[in-house]
Amino acid sequence: MNIQLSDHFDYKKLLQFTLPSIVMMIFTSIYGVVDGFFVSNFVGKTPFAAVNFIMPFLMILGAAGFMFGTGGSALIAITIGTGNRKKANRLFSLFVYVSAAIGVLIAILGLIFIRPIAALLGAEGILLENCVSYGRIILLAIPAFMLQYEFQSFFVTAEKPQLGLMVTVAAGVTNMVLDALFVAVFRWGLNGAAAATALSQVVGGILPLIYFFRPNTSLLRMTGTKFDGKALLKACTNGSSELMSNVSMSLVSMLYNVQLMKYAGEDGVAAYGVLMYVNMVFLAAFIGYSVGSAPIISYHFGAGNHSELKNILKKSFVIIGIFSVSMLGLAELLARPLANIFVGYDPGLLELTQRGFLIYSFSFLFAGTAIYGSSFFTALGNGLISALISFLRTLVFQMAAVLIFPLIWGIDGIWISIVAAELMAAAVSILFIIGKRSKYHY
Repeated sequence: MNIQLSDHFDYKKLLQFTLPSIVMMIFTSIYGVVDGFFVSNFVGKTPFAAVNFIMPFLMILGAAGFMFGTGGSALIAITIGTGNRKKANRLFSLFVYVSAAIGVLIAILGLIFIRPIAALLGAEGILLENCVSYGRIILLAIPAFMLQYEFQSFFVTAEKPQLGLMVTVAAGVTNMVLDALFVAVFRWGLNGAAAATALSQVVGGILPLIYFFRPNTSLLRMTGTKFDGKALLKACTNGSSELMSNVSMSLVSMLYNVQLMKYAGEDGVAAYGVLMYVNMVFLAAFIGYSVGSAPIISYHFGAGNHSELKNILKKSFVIIGIFSVSMLGLAELLARPLANIFVGYDPGLLELTQRGFLIYSFSFLFAGTAIYGSSFFTALGNGLISALISFLRTLVFQMAAVLIFPLIWGIDGIWISIVAAELMAAAVSILFIIGKRSKYHY
């Protein structure tokens, strides 16, 4: 079925259109999890802790691609909704060129400062050396990593979400196969895992470039462009919520690591790493749905179809609600088996991880509401509210909770803090959606 942004969406059509984005995000998360599995089981607990220790910093560097992808996609889709396809292609090309250039600059700066930053975060000795060696290899692929994030949104706007999924699968299979080959067969250790990830990111970033530079049947194509500071500022402002979300999550992860080192040492960091891997997979469903539905919202907002905006919002909350309850049940059921996959070789670490997971999983009841709420306002072009929701959800609420709750409940307070933060963020998102309904007529 050929589904277009201009269609009326029932539940079936909405799920069909967003499913490739959901699967794409889940698959992206799963192949990140594969890294953790191979490092933990074939290299060791300290290298596994090192990956989870330095990864938040690396994710901050790649977050600009998500900003250009989500913020730029909304601007492009609104432009398409007004009927100006030529301008949409110019904007699309501009965002890709600028983000690629920024990626190169970020990679250079990252290579220079990776060691002092890792040391500043608290890594020392073997942990520090592992962080630096892993980080340097990943940094070489940061420009491609940013493009990969960006194109995940642009494929949906181009009405080709299936192609986006195929590219993600290609990158994911590359990572899985090379992880097995480099780590399990060649025994290249942590550097092998980093090389596998970096090469998979190159696949995910370069294949879309080839597609969009060639004649294609999508709504978008790479063309000549000109510098448009106003459009770049609008895209950055509009996508600032997604940038804020990624940066904030990484900063909070660093703070979690500091708190866990204080309360549980390296075992705490390793346990949190397992939770983050699983958390990425579960939240990917919410993120994928939000990314997949955002261009629909932007198009109908640009076209002035208020009844369809209301239709999409109502159905989206029903879908998000079903996802949320299902994820909680699944997480509670799979807590021990999933923990056992990563750290089954260490009974104490296994118990710590399982207990953390059983508490942490209640956050899935509320996370989807805030993730979708932020994405919804980005799609409407209101980057300020979107950024505020993300800022509160991923930084303010979590930082406050993770600093206060452990003083009351010890290490359990660290796991409880995320549940409380997601609950507060969901409440804020609902208040904003209710408060802005008369402005946007949804």
